[in-house]
Amino acid sequence: MALDETQLVRGGSFMFHPAGTLPQFTPEESGEEALAIAEAARDFVNGEILPRDEAIDHLDLELTRDLLAKAGELGILGIEIPEAYGGLDLDKKTALLVLEEMAKQASFSTSYTAHTSIGTLPIVYFGNHEQKTKYLPKLASGEWCAAYALTEAGSGSDALGAKASAVLEDGHWVLNGTKAWITNAGFADVFVIFAKINGSHLSAFIVEKTDPGISTGSEEKKMGIKGSSTRAVILENCRIPENRLLGGKGKGARIALGILNVGRFKLGASSVGAGKRVLEYTLKYAGERTQFGKPLTAFGLVQQKLANMAVRIFVGESMSFRTIGYLDEALARTSWDSDTGGADKMKAIDEYAVEASMSKVWGSEALFATADDAVQTFGGAGFSAEYPAEKIYRDCRINRIFEGTNEINRLLIAGTFLKRCGGTDGLPLAAAVAAPLNLPEDDLLRLVALAKARALRVIALAQSDRGPRILDNQEAAARISNLLIELYAMESAVVRARKMTAAGHRWAGLARDLAEVHAQEAWNRVQADARMLAAELASDGVLDTLVAELLAMHAPAPAALSTLRQRIAQTLVDQGRYPISAL
Repeated sequence: MALDETQLVRGGSFMFHPAGTLPQFTPEESGEEALAIAEAARDFVNGEILPRDEAIDHLDLELTRDLLAKAGELGILGIEIPEAYGGLDLDKKTALLVLEEMAKQASFSTSYTAHTSIGTLPIVYFGNHEQKTKYLPKLASGEWCAAYALTEAGSGSDALGAKASAVLEDGHWVLNGTKAWITNAGFADVFVIFAKINGSHLSAFIVEKTDPGISTGSEEKKMGIKGSSTRAVILENCRIPENRLLGGKGKGARIALGILNVGRFKLGASSVGAGKRVLEYTLKYAGERTQFGKPLTAFGLVQQKLANMAVRIFVGESMSFRTIGYLDEALARTSWDSDTGGADKMKAIDEYAVEASMSKVWGSEALFATADDAVQTFGGAGFSAEYPAEKIYRDCRINRIFEGTNEINRLLIAGTFLKRCGGTDGLPLAAAVAAPLNLPEDDLLRLVALAKARALRVIALAQSDRGPRILDNQEAAARISNLLIELYAMESAVVRARKMTAAGHRWAGLARDLAEVHAQEAWNRVQADARMLAAELASDGVLDTLVAELLAMHAPAPAALSTLRQRIAQTLVDQGRYPISAL
């Protein structure tokens, strides 16, 4: 069932439009200004960051500060800051292109993102004029660096259960408590810190490193991202002026959850950028390393790994830019000139909470699979710290924990989607299941349409039988999330490949192969999750009938994926890198 095409694309509505009919932004449509800034970021990373990889990972915080200042000089710290406060006020598409480049060095990328995203954006969206005037120009230039302090030792996934306190005394807020795992804490000048006023109203405060009563612990000894500063932030009767309350009393949950959505879709994009670098050095090693008289790239199972790396990059990038396209369209309908500009923009971002979480979960898990394939391709050398595969394996493991664990995000995806399917103006789940199934002519779009129909059939049963209570069965909720993630990824990749073909893009053939490999295998995962979810929801004859309905939705004949992967791998070997690039 198609929604009203005149409406703005709603979060989660991709499940209810015929396969391939929604508008979708792709990297190939990036504008000249965005590409120019991304190219500047690439030159900066290649010229300033990667040559200092070892020094950064030895936790040279002075170097990291200097590099952030240089990034400020280039303007890439202020991409999302309004011009009135020293920034460039560019769209999220540009920010994503830059993030892909920054992600090539995991520790610096972590510092950069903590500063520009979760550290700065709370002030951008929720600060008053005086707060923005004081802090944003210095954050945009790199003169000051920012950190975000929400997590506590006893409240990780349950971030809103924070115990830090704030009491108003004689025109000053007095903060007490300890924040844990705070990125950039070792060198930040400005902290956005969450505490409960009088023990009940979670609120956000702007704290400067020179304020009395704030200190930091020693650097955490971490598995990966060793070059990023991670410390506890300790508040002992920390006194700050009353006007440092950010967004108003009791607005902490609104700020925290909204900013986490921003961080989630950005983490998905960062995973894509890191994956491109991993593929590049894996190709180089596999081409130089010989066994049985042949380079590793000549072996079918190595080709499979290389091709799968490229598939993940293509799919993850397609998802990220699709989400950002929707987000930018929504943000374009808001204005900083409005008295409620920041709140309006955050509301637009919140609309795509499901898509943001899906990009985060899919991207982080895809990068970890790519890192694992890299280690395996390097063989014994992959287990050695002398080679790069070992480092990315450690560095990227945190991504499944950052910005809410993937388990929490899966529950958010399922819960938010089912909630939006309820009510009179909700997403039309029941109507979509009842509507006749119209299959496209294109084989891959037909596969997407059939996969959607299967998923919707069992998700509708979950909604009618359990509703929000489905979250009580977390495994079942996770299967709903997996279905939604698979379908968003599958459709995003197929639509992008079709657009590249229609545009006569140089790499359209490669894109089609990448999309087909993913779609064919995603179909099998959808089929399996739909059947297993059905088993959680139905029993006896009802289950038999439901499974029979699912099996009646026949998919097109499968392709010989080894042939496609060999073709993909040969292109990668010939190019020495992932060749589909907007730059």
